[in-house]
Amino acid sequence: MKEPVFLRACRGESVDHVPVWFMRQAGRSLPEYRDLRATGSILEAIASPELACEVTMQPVRRYGVDAAILFSDIVVPYHAIGFGVDVVPRRGPVISAPFKSTSDLARLRDLSDDDISHVTKTVDLVVEQLKETNTPLIGFAGAPFTVASYLVEGAPTREFAVIKTMMHAEPALFDQLLDRLVDITISFLRAQINHGARAIQLFDSWAGSLTREEYARFALPATKRVLDGVADLEVPTILFGVGTGELLGLMSSAESTVVGIDWHVDLDEGRRRVGDKPVQGNLDPARCLGGEDLAIEAAREVIAKAGIEAGHIFNLGHGVLPTTDPAVLEAVVRVVHDEGRAGVK
Repeated sequence: MKEPVFLRACRGESVDHVPVWFMRQAGRSLPEYRDLRATGSILEAIASPELACEVTMQPVRRYGVDAAILFSDIVVPYHAIGFGVDVVPRRGPVISAPFKSTSDLARLRDLSDDDISHVTKTVDLVVEQLKETNTPLIGFAGAPFTVASYLVEGAPTREFAVIKTMMHAEPALFDQLLDRLVDITISFLRAQINHGARAIQLFDSWAGSLTREEYARFALPATKRVLDGVADLEVPTILFGVGTGELLGLMSSAESTVVGIDWHVDLDEGRRRVGDKPVQGNLDPARCLGGEDLAIEAAREVIAKAGIEAGHIFNLGHGVLPTTDPAVLEAVVRVVHDEGRAGVK
């Protein structure tokens, strides 16, 4: 069976159409998701393999995207080991007792297969359903710095004052924290890959809050260790962050297969900053809120900026916004498939 176009593009190979998938393509923007999951915590939904499988599959069926991404959350492994994590609607991850001192390191125990059996069961179910169309499943995890931000701050933040204070005032403690997060993240990713995920994405959503020097000292080494920790499994890896335009060269040095680029940097410039590495992106999610015509116009702008060099996966520059009309994303997929060409000789 021919290798899927998404995987070929991740490896910088010529493809007959640009592959497309959307971050947060499953979930609140889909009426079938709201019908299925009207109430309850997202962590409860993730804990049900049958439900999580169905949510993962919904956008694949509706949009005809070239990859599925597991319905999960970056805090799942930390909830699984009992760190005290909840995901509050319209707010995000909240930590009942944030990480403050060396005594909290013991709360970050090793992640076992039993801890995440619900996740690997979901992967098994999804992979079985995707066989018919040879569509790859993307597994994912949060990068150590971004996860540390939640665990230390205790909730989403715009200031990052608590974690930056720890980074600079207690660098040894911060390093110990990241050491534990690296081990947990590698275990989480390897489990997904071993059960059939054919690519993984590492979300470093808050890396853009760092200066170049901070990123090089406090985020990049741990990120690289995670990617090194799954390298032997030989699946494509994608590294993505928001507001990371000035960090793209450093991010590229982490040696992921692909670098995700948000909408703040045009893809032609993004390609230059990451060298010869394949790129993913980067339609502004807000451009999908004004109807099909405006979204199609924006998608064509992205395709034009990406050029015809091999190694482009079309995506949004961040996740699908909850009020997005699914019909708009359907139209974007059609245009990308019909008009996007990369590396065709």
